[in-house]
Amino acid sequence: MNLIITLIVYLVVFGLIWWLVAMLPLPAPVAQIVRVLFIILLILIILSVFGIIPGGYLPHLNL
Repeated sequence: MNLIITLIVYLVVFGLIWWLVAMLPLPAPVAQIVRVLFIILLILIILSVFGIIPGGYLPHLNL
């Protein structure tokens, strides 16, 4: 249960950051690079929450 809550919190924060960055007036090539970096970060967050890769860089949530 704690795993699901942690994943939901991370995804909500990630979505808010994605939305704020999407509001910036970036040129097309820069926006494409930022979009790819966000997708890679999303994959890393999901893999680290499920323990597939070590996620020492992510803060632990104690609920």
